[in-house]
Amino acid sequence: MTGMILASWPNGAALFHGLGRTIMDVILHLGAHRTATTTFQHYMRDHLDTLETQNVRFWGPQRARKSVFPGLFRNSTAPQGRNVAKRAEGRVRLFAQQAQMSGVRKLLISDENMLGTCVQNIRTGRLYPGAGERTARISAAFGGRVRRIVLSIRSPDLWWASAAALTVARGHPVPTPARFDAIARHPRSWRDVITDLACAAPGAEIEVMPFERHTGQPGNLLTRALEREAPADPQGRWLNRSPDLHNLRAGLAEQGADPDLLPQGTGRWQPFTAEQAAMLRENYADDLHWLTAGADGLARLTEDTDPTRAGTSLPPGLMQKGQGHDKGQLAQHR
Repeated sequence: MTGMILASWPNGAALFHGLGRTIMDVILHLGAHRTATTTFQHYMRDHLDTLETQNVRFWGPQRARKSVFPGLFRNSTAPQGRNVAKRAEGRVRLFAQQAQMSGVRKLLISDENMLGTCVQNIRTGRLYPGAGERTARISAAFGGRVRRIVLSIRSPDLWWASAAALTVARGHPVPTPARFDAIARHPRSWRDVITDLACAAPGAEIEVMPFERHTGQPGNLLTRALEREAPADPQGRWLNRSPDLHNLRAGLAEQGADPDLLPQGTGRWQPFTAEQAAMLRENYADDLHWLTAGADGLARLTEDTDPTRAGTSLPPGLMQKGQGHDKGQLAQHR
């Protein structure tokens, strides 16, 4: 049976244990966008050889978007009458089986677009509205074998500002003040995204890493994903930062759009009013409070090097929620 590709993903470990093989863990790094995902993916590519010797394989955005997942999130039928999503699901299983039969023990996939895109978020005014459905499709394509999900979150006042700067820099329209007001007032938060992920992949462990506490430390993320010590990253890089106002205005002028749609200045573009930003920060404080309290058993908050799952009640000194969560954080980072 050497080299055989199974027609479907095995249910349970019995088949591959019988062949003297160990079931491969599938680990998803879902992003989110604007939380140093590009830095992490470059770090992973720098250490591919080392990871391969440990039977770890990495699929980054280029592999995921071009070869693995195309068509998986589409509800359409090809001209020949074939279901596009079903064909994509079969392709995912084929690639995964090939990796497993080559000896891979951990398959780590990192692509923030698995959750959706910044453009979709801006257009709907909601934080990853399709995260649950998309993750469910990925989980089904891997036969429910997703072992762990790693998600980085960020204070939404800065996350939305960074996402808006990215989309505008890429030629999309500048959102109106009314759109930003609707975003600030919408109740959907990271807690909802995490709950959607837990429902979509009920067998997976969910690690949540606040961006503010892990900036510039891609090794921390890999350690959590693989549950083993990660290679050091001496470069201290931070890639794909948001453009500032000066560059955004220049970009609009080059596109033939009105640069006066953006305020004057050279620093970060903060499209929210002080009141709106405060609302978003308070929502984030509530999310962190929920995570610290155990997240109803759905996820684990990773704040330091202690891998212990959060308990059912808050530890001493963390019984208060509020703006204190944001003090001392990297408020000026993009």
